[in-house]
Amino acid sequence: MTPRRRPPTVVKLGGELLEETARRRRLAGALADVAEREPLVVVHGGGREVDAEMARLGIPKRAVDGLRITDGPTLDVVAGVLAGRVNTRLVAALGVAGASAVGLTGADGGLARVRRERRYRAADGAQVDLGFVGKPVGSEPPALLLDLLGAGHVPVVASLGSGPGGQIFNINADTLAGFLAARLGARRLIIAGGTAGVLDADGRTIPAVDDRAIDALIGGGQASAGMVAKLLACRAALKGGAGAVAIVDGRQARRGMFDNAAGLPFAPGRASAAGRPFATGRASAAGLPFAAGTTVIAGTRRRPQASRTAARGEGR
Repeated sequence: MTPRRRPPTVVKLGGELLEETARRRRLAGALADVAEREPLVVVHGGGREVDAEMARLGIPKRAVDGLRITDGPTLDVVAGVLAGRVNTRLVAALGVAGASAVGLTGADGGLARVRRERRYRAADGAQVDLGFVGKPVGSEPPALLLDLLGAGHVPVVASLGSGPGGQIFNINADTLAGFLAARLGARRLIIAGGTAGVLDADGRTIPAVDDRAIDALIGGGQASAGMVAKLLACRAALKGGAGAVAIVDGRQARRGMFDNAAGLPFAPGRASAAGRPFATGRASAAGLPFAAGTTVIAGTRRRPQASRTAARGEGR
């Protein structure tokens, strides 16, 4: 009988967290700690490094509502920076920290087959062509990730994907992380960025949000374009079968920064993996408070797709 695969944790790292060598090493250490205990998939962005490289090459940046318009020259820079510089540095840092990391993009092994985004309706009402920007599609568990996890590796995925004819597309990294978390039936999705979770109008962290709050934040214009993508990714992950989701402040990188997140509550009243219901509020399963700057996302969870598929290995 084929053993069942343990559901992984998916961690998305904002590119701004990976620019400084010291912080990148601390994040790698924290991730390696997670990988010692459970299967782990890492997804990353790298927007600011893309901006810097475009400026160096004299390529103007074009954006609408915070979304990058990706023409041919821009796509070449995005692919080179994300799949090359950012991914390789993170894989190397994880290796030093003791994790067996494998660098990938969404184009590898069909991890993220995409369709081109339709014309975007900007806040001012204009219809804008975002260029080579894609949205991942599909529902089958990603075989390549399952194989790597089963062999004890940590897949590190840059936010690129492939479309018809092998065309490469830029993908929002939050969107890709939510997509993969759903397809894997992840135990949890943690989105680590450069803000203290989801903020209210006064700049204070909102401890928890649900579907209704997400609609209000987006519909009321309170969430920035970048935060909108994070909130929608969290919702997609939960609806796809992820067990728990949170948006956390990744700027204070340190060993153990994801430890409390290991006990992220499901929705209030749901049972933990041990069969005990989590208490409502800010306590982790270990009884420890979450770190400041954490927003827990509550939503409707359905049975994960990946858990219904025979595994190729046990994972870790």
